[in-house]
Amino acid sequence: MPLEIVTVPCLSDNYAYLVKGPEGVILVDAPEAAPIEAALDARSWTLDAILITHHHHDHVGGIAALRARYGCTVIGPRAEAAKIEGLDQLVGGGDEFSIAGVGVHVIDVPGHTLGHIAFYMPQAQAAFTADSLMALGCGRLFEGDAEMMWASMQRLMALPADTIICSGHEYTSANARFALTIEPENAELKSRSDAIAKARTEGRATASCALSEELATNPFLRPDSPEIRERLGLTEATDAVVFAEIRARKDRF
Repeated sequence: MPLEIVTVPCLSDNYAYLVKGPEGVILVDAPEAAPIEAALDARSWTLDAILITHHHHDHVGGIAALRARYGCTVIGPRAEAAKIEGLDQLVGGGDEFSIAGVGVHVIDVPGHTLGHIAFYMPQAQAAFTADSLMALGCGRLFEGDAEMMWASMQRLMALPADTIICSGHEYTSANARFALTIEPENAELKSRSDAIAKARTEGRATASCALSEELATNPFLRPDSPEIRERLGLTEATDAVVFAEIRARKDRF
């Protein structure tokens, strides 16, 4: 049975995620302490571990306060250890570990930053991808390049199709508008865009979605789409080249 996952809005558009394991509670990313503490207090939970995906301040800003209050273990990317204060355990792609009774697989997903990692938890049927694969999008290339990010997308695309992708920001509405400029005849995309608009009107988060739905609607996972290739004038290009053009267009959108 899937583990309980709680989405915690933080800052202006970030999300952190609490995962209730059989032996404790895990937090994925720590944008700020106060809303995370409130979510824990509301459920009478304590915090056993924090998993950090990358070094950007809007994902690590709450580490010190949460660590001081709960004495939790902080686990983060080995490749970014010099940029993140307070890490107790360093991990990288291919590593597997268990925390709070939950098995965690680490996936290297560079592109947004060079050392960005994702956490896949089979028991939770979820992958926490932060600013790599995002709902209907992918992260901006602040440190890596398009080839690097496309390789990261392919690693995540290989996860089981029923995996819930839990990303780090509420960017989905803007991502949907862009996706429709790339593949406007995609019926599933149009339906999903309508559902996102309704959800946001109702104040619901939209940054988590099944990988199967991302594969059907997210243009960054669909460089093999004939419609996309035709629209971009890249019918004979490699998937990597098509992906790079989609990323470039999103940057100008």
